[in-house]
Amino acid sequence: MRVLVTGGAGYIGSHTTLELLANGHHVVVVDYLSNSSAESLRRVAGLAERPVELVEANVGEAAALDAVFARFAPEAVIHFAGRKAVGESTRLPLLYYRENVAATITLLETMAVHDCRRIVFSSSATVYGSASEAPFAEDAPTAATNPYGRTKQMVEQILADAAAADPALSVAVLRYFNPIGAHESGLLGEDPKGVPNNLLSFVAQVAAGRRTGLQVFGNDYPTPDGTGLRDYVHVVDLAQGHLSALDRLGEGGGYRVWNLGSGRPASVLQVIEAYARAAGTRIPYRLVAARPGDVAASYADVTKAERELGWTAHRSLDQACADTARWQAGSPDGYAAG
Repeated sequence: MRVLVTGGAGYIGSHTTLELLANGHHVVVVDYLSNSSAESLRRVAGLAERPVELVEANVGEAAALDAVFARFAPEAVIHFAGRKAVGESTRLPLLYYRENVAATITLLETMAVHDCRRIVFSSSATVYGSASEAPFAEDAPTAATNPYGRTKQMVEQILADAAAADPALSVAVLRYFNPIGAHESGLLGEDPKGVPNNLLSFVAQVAAGRRTGLQVFGNDYPTPDGTGLRDYVHVVDLAQGHLSALDRLGEGGGYRVWNLGSGRPASVLQVIEAYARAAGTRIPYRLVAARPGDVAASYADVTKAERELGWTAHRSLDQACADTARWQAGSPDGYAAG
């Protein structure tokens, strides 16, 4: 299949692009590299022993996107492109609505013009907010509590409405929990620009000496060790979930939602301890007050994905930490080392 991957040079996008190539698909990536690197795709091509084309463009640029569709004629789209920092979204909400929501509308309009009727959308467990308690199933109420989460919620609604209006449009919405880990080769991993938003990336940088210390927000939650419980899913499992969803989209039109998580929550301290074991080093941290809006526990009910996609997250927290440590050791400066 010819697959267009937006944001394919990023963390999850690059791992998914590798899985697509390894399974025989032809891929073109559209990414304007605002929080990613072309080096990731050079490494993907090396691992896959197959070329991957990068078009440096913003998905919101209609003319550039139209030119890609006209030349490549994709049969499906996997849509990762967008901004993803909760804190930044509260400071720059209009930027998030433009790059996450408006750009998706441009993408859908371009797909319709070129008769591309399959899309897998990168959503987030953030949409659940505090409307219900974990474990979250796909039919739980959604009530995002920040602009980033609301952009995901809005795009989900746009996709549902578009699928209702066009019976030929086939949509898969994948709600991620907390992606962690790296490719087992050590050549692909998470390389955030600036301060990491994800716990394990921050822990890895502290362990490597790139950051001086780690704050643990809250230690009096009603959890086994008092720190927050989250659902961590290995990025390679997550990437493979996209291929499972893509296969399911071949069964006809409609709108579907699946959680992609491990279903096995781990605490902040458990993540720190697991990475310390993997890296063979002590990781300094200090306990501070809980952040407003944080919940004690957030993890997935993954029954639907197991039943309908035949997908399960197989890789453990320990394996994710070992893979991250290997990536950190081999690329201490991220993709800048390439």
